[in-house]
Amino acid sequence: MGSDPIFGKKMGSDPIFRSAAGRVLLVDGATGTELRRRGVELDPVAWSGPASLSHAQLLEDIHADYLRAGAEVVTTNTFGTNRFVLTAAGYGDRFETVNRAAFDAACRARDAVRPTAAIAGSISCLPPGFDTMRYPDPETESAAYLELAALLADLGVDLLVLEMMEDVEHASRACEAARQVGLPFWIGVSARFDHEGRRLVAYDFPETPLADVLDALLPVAPAAVNVMHTPIDAVAAALDEVGAKWHGYRGAYPEIGDASARAAREASPDGLAELALKWTAAGARILGGCCGTTPAHIAALRRVLDSGAHVK
Repeated sequence: MGSDPIFGKKMGSDPIFRSAAGRVLLVDGATGTELRRRGVELDPVAWSGPASLSHAQLLEDIHADYLRAGAEVVTTNTFGTNRFVLTAAGYGDRFETVNRAAFDAACRARDAVRPTAAIAGSISCLPPGFDTMRYPDPETESAAYLELAALLADLGVDLLVLEMMEDVEHASRACEAARQVGLPFWIGVSARFDHEGRRLVAYDFPETPLADVLDALLPVAPAAVNVMHTPIDAVAAALDEVGAKWHGYRGAYPEIGDASARAAREASPDGLAELALKWTAAGARILGGCCGTTPAHIAALRRVLDSGAHVK
C-alpha cells in the first residue's frame, strides 16, 4: 500500500501523485459564482454559505457536475461559514447546521458520481461583508477558525483547504487552526500584480508583498501550496515565487471573474487548459478553478490532462 503525501492516507499501490510520471490532481471549480450563475442571490455578509440551506439540491448538482467533468476533489461550500461570519449574517445559532448541510451536499454528489473522490473542507479569512474592519478580536477569530476546522474534520473531510490566504495576521491564525486539527491541509495564496505590473502583492492587500505572506505561512508545513483566486496573468509568476521558497507540491486554481475582453480567450475553458500546460511545466501538480470558472473549465482541464500533453 502506498501512502499519499497530499491526503496522508492509504491510496492503494498507486499514490495519487507520481511526480516522475507528471501526475496532476484535478480539483473542482468555483462554487459561489456558479451558484450565482445559476440564479442564486448570494448573501452580502456570508457569501455563498447560507445557500447550503436554501439551495441544497442545486449545490449538490454543482458538486456533481464538477465530478462528472473529471474533478477528483470536491470542495465544501464553507468558504464563509465560520461562526463570526455566520453570526453577522444572522445564522450564528445554525453554525453546525449550515456546515453539516454543506458537507452533506458534497458527500451526496461524491457518492453518486465518483465515490473515490476526496472531499476538501474550505476555510477562509473572509470578514463579515468583506469588510476588514469587522473582524472580531484575535482570540475570538482564532477560536472560530479552529471550531470550523474541527467540525469539518469530525464530519469527515479528507483534507482542509485554506483559501484566499493573503495577509500575515488573519491568515496565520487560520493556518495555525488547520495545523492543530491534524488533517493534511493546503494553503491557497491569492495574489495580483501591483499597479505598476512589476511586483506580486496580496490580492486584497496591495501594500503586502506576496513574499511576506509566504514567509509568514510556509512554516506551518502544509501538504501543498496553491496559487488560487489569482488573475490568470499573474499565476505563472506567482507559481515561480512560491517555488523559490517552497519545494513541496504546488498548484493553481485561478479566478477569471474579472477577465477583460483582452483576456477573454485565456478565460475560456480551452484557454485555461492551454495556460494550465505552462503551469504544469513549471511544476504545478494541482489544477482547478476559482471564481468565474464552471464545470466546462474543469472538463477542459480534464481533457488536456487525459491527453498526456502536460508530460510532453
